[in-house]
Amino acid sequence: MTVHINLRGRAGAEAALQRAVAGPVLFADDPGIDAELAGYNTAVTHHPAAVIGATSAGDVATAVRYAAERGLAVGVHATGHGGVSSTDTVIVTTSRMQQFTVDPARRRAVVAAGVKWGSVIQAAAPYGLAPLNGSTSDVGVVGYTVGGGMGPMVRRYGNAADHVTALEIVTADGRIRHVDPTHDPDLFWAVRGGKANFGVVTRLSFELMPVGRLYGGALYYSGEHAHTVLHTWRDWSATLDENTTSSIALLRLPDLPQVPAPLRGTCTVHLRVAHLGDPARGAQLLVPMRAAAPPLIDAVRDMPYAEVDTIHNDPTDPMPGWDRGIFLRELPPVTVDTLLEVAGPQHPQLPLIMVEVRHLGGAANRQPEPPNAAGGRDAGYSAGVAGPFPPPLRDIVPVLGQGVLDAVAPWGTGEVPINFAADIRTPADVGRPWSPQTYQRLLEIKHRYDPANTFRTGNTLILTTGPELAETPDTPPHSLGRI
Repeated sequence: MTVHINLRGRAGAEAALQRAVAGPVLFADDPGIDAELAGYNTAVTHHPAAVIGATSAGDVATAVRYAAERGLAVGVHATGHGGVSSTDTVIVTTSRMQQFTVDPARRRAVVAAGVKWGSVIQAAAPYGLAPLNGSTSDVGVVGYTVGGGMGPMVRRYGNAADHVTALEIVTADGRIRHVDPTHDPDLFWAVRGGKANFGVVTRLSFELMPVGRLYGGALYYSGEHAHTVLHTWRDWSATLDENTTSSIALLRLPDLPQVPAPLRGTCTVHLRVAHLGDPARGAQLLVPMRAAAPPLIDAVRDMPYAEVDTIHNDPTDPMPGWDRGIFLRELPPVTVDTLLEVAGPQHPQLPLIMVEVRHLGGAANRQPEPPNAAGGRDAGYSAGVAGPFPPPLRDIVPVLGQGVLDAVAPWGTGEVPINFAADIRTPADVGRPWSPQTYQRLLEIKHRYDPANTFRTGNTLILTTGPELAETPDTPPHSLGRI
């Protein structure tokens, strides 16, 4: 049920909110609202009831109480990488919450809600430590981590969520809660993998890994060698121990000057690898992949962890984008053939920037202690698709991208990575990021901490609230017709 309220007619409430919050408070027609909501994915649009530029957990609590009193939803906006469109929502922006500390003696970091991974990486590097960031350091720590977080060291250390030691969260009752394994333990379990369904996380404490350097980087091949390279990688990845994490992608990069010349305007294959340990051992492990086909670019080397972004080379400039993903239980040769059939270089005009397979397993398959709600524990691999999303392509890219995922769905686990699930809009989609058992437990905790479904935007557990509350099935459907 969508709630439409003319907040312009409530000058007293607006004024009171603005006095109570240290950061900016903006309403629908205020100048600056578009700039406040600007994010990495420019395809995401917002038509909010109000926007609160939070500077502290207190500001967040005020925003949540304001929304709850009026039956409005609350959404969170940090970097906008995983942003979803919202309407008639009180949106809390966290970009001003930039405080963080690194404790090298305890190998811990504590970050506020707006901090990006790049800040933590640079602060930890002088001590030979590294966080479990994602493929780009431009992503926000909190949003990535509450979705699980599977990065370049996932096979060795597991998810980012697995190493959270405590968190501060504002729940639907407007309380600021300090949560850890002994304080609100059910909430501690749920938030680590349950995304933003339980409140606004305003601070995270997590472990840092004893990694100062790695042997890693990228190999790029011509698309004409895609069949050989992908099958070689499939065989090769199955032989690796947990010290090596890799992924492979079919790229179709635009013909632009900022793209390296060999990769412009053509289909190429991008191997990404991160090996922890002796560089000589890493080079030895990589021999089969270097021999699979002549690399157009070989950028794999011994590197300081602070250069980890060069492995994936994800873009950092804002752009309109669409992405989805699924977990795969296994990757037999027929799955690789299927992927090549629907997304290989024989489709030169396919408007998909990236079709990717990531190698999981290892620590990613093991529950931490204490356990959490992060999905993908039985996945050996994941598949993901990303495409441009300007208006001329908005009816095309989702159909083609979903078609790629549907083609490999027979080898899926039934779950999808919640950080690549985007806005959940149908009952069939709601439970897909988790196993049926995890989903049911998440629902129970959701009803306890957020009975009115105040946090119902984006990757939601429950689609609507009030009389139109969607019934949630005992066992969520796992058809992969749409992510």
